[in-house]
Amino acid sequence: MLMALLCSFAAIAQDEATELFCEVEVNSDKISNGSKDIFNELKQAVTDYMNTTKWTNATFGTNEKIYCKLMLTLSSWDNSTGAMEGDLQIQSQRPVFNSSYTTAVINFRDTKVKFFFETGQQLVRSELELQDNLTAILDFWAFMIIGMDFDTFELKGGDPYYEEAAKVVRLAQNTGETGWKAFEDNNNRSAVLSAFTDNATSPIREMLYDYHRMGLDQMALTVDKGRSNITHTLENLAKIYDVAPMSVCLAMFKDAKLDELINIYSKANMTEKESVYEMLYQVYPSETNRLDKIKQTSN
Repeated sequence: MLMALLCSFAAIAQDEATELFCEVEVNSDKISNGSKDIFNELKQAVTDYMNTTKWTNATFGTNEKIYCKLMLTLSSWDNSTGAMEGDLQIQSQRPVFNSSYTTAVINFRDTKVKFFFETGQQLVRSELELQDNLTAILDFWAFMIIGMDFDTFELKGGDPYYEEAAKVVRLAQNTGETGWKAFEDNNNRSAVLSAFTDNATSPIREMLYDYHRMGLDQMALTVDKGRSNITHTLENLAKIYDVAPMSVCLAMFKDAKLDELINIYSKANMTEKESVYEMLYQVYPSETNRLDKIKQTSN
């Protein structure tokens, strides 16, 4: 009995020490062959891996965990080899100080997801070598989620975690697996890492801090001041666009923040609305219908 209690307390302590509260969904609707029990196993394995792995040396309480969600949509499965293919939607949120509001930090679809998974397979993390492509993908996104979250609280606070993501990319590039190669396309995992680590696009990290810590967090105290800080930091989008118009970080910011920006400026004066509209239209001209809502929303 005593041993059971000690194990229970140890499990609780371990849970409190981990960084992520990750929900996982696996959609296998496109697959008609074989038993679908394997997909329930996959969901549980990924859930356990993300939530029980200790990713950093930072101390996290249960109420400080980073909420994230992984939605894997499978398009193919070879039940003889365990080969699976699909895409992975990654979402993460962080709370806004002095409010009940949570804001999206990541909303991204990784379309280069291929891996092997079989019944009874255990997902094991290694810092020194690549175990398999599935754990590599999960490791990469865990560190990106943590790195971007830390950036929203402290300027360049995510540095150690981008370095960990870079280690994963270097190991994975040696395997020849898709989604990791530099210059393979503008939206793969290598491109995502580069967008947050290259000097040319470094203003995106300043935006993460200014938008969240100096903007949203301030709005709970002084709406106009917080919104003004957000307006100022949006100027960084043009800086990024001028040097790297195809950078994936621009699309990532849009997918996470555009709808939120429409709400933020619903109470702004027309001068501020028009200023923000012009800044965003310069970078996202194909989003005219959505951007028009910024000017159309009444006070």
